[in-house]
Amino acid sequence: MKPAARFLAILAGLAILVGLPMLFYALGGAPRRSLLKECLSIATFLSFGFMIGQFFLARTNTMLMGLFKPITVQRVHKSIAYGAITVIALHPFLIVLPRYFEGGVKPLDAFWTMITSFDNLGILLGLAAWILMIVLGVTAYFRMRMLGRFATRYRGWRYFHGGLAVVFTAVAVWHAIDLGRHIHSAMTAYFLTLIVIGFGLLARLYWSALPRAPLAQTLSDGVQS
Repeated sequence: MKPAARFLAILAGLAILVGLPMLFYALGGAPRRSLLKECLSIATFLSFGFMIGQFFLARTNTMLMGLFKPITVQRVHKSIAYGAITVIALHPFLIVLPRYFEGGVKPLDAFWTMITSFDNLGILLGLAAWILMIVLGVTAYFRMRMLGRFATRYRGWRYFHGGLAVVFTAVAVWHAIDLGRHIHSAMTAYFLTLIVIGFGLLARLYWSALPRAPLAQTLSDGVQS
């Protein structure tokens, strides 16, 4: 029974994180460009979707934890996260990459103009999201060294990592909605729905980890007050 359930879980994940955004992309009204540009766009929004999907690889996802070993989920989490971060980290450079094969503005000139357009809110959000993502990836890679810097060690690290992921996701989706070529209303609703559910799972995990005072002590404190 479990192998079949695992297969269905993987299939459902691929359908949600790959199938749905590809369907929204196909139904979108944005004019098609060169094959290279379209492939780069697809890689970018799929990678962002997989980044959001990391919120679902948490212990509060009891169904997933019942099907797979925690160490397996952790390994998948790391592999997907580092892969998605790599693609999104290259996103500013990939935007100007097609200009090497076109006439007009030189790629480096286009890149410099893009990253220095400080009067554009979407660009500022993109730069902020890029920096937050790099910090997120670097701190995750060196997490073992960082554990000792938190008073509660693993719990403190988890709060820091989760909080940073939430801020990055919020800024990144704002940037995507503001400037994304293929982010129409259906794609926006898709991303926002995933984010709300993912944030809910993360909040549930943190809430369940908060220390609880014994019931007898709570009642005693209430009587004394």
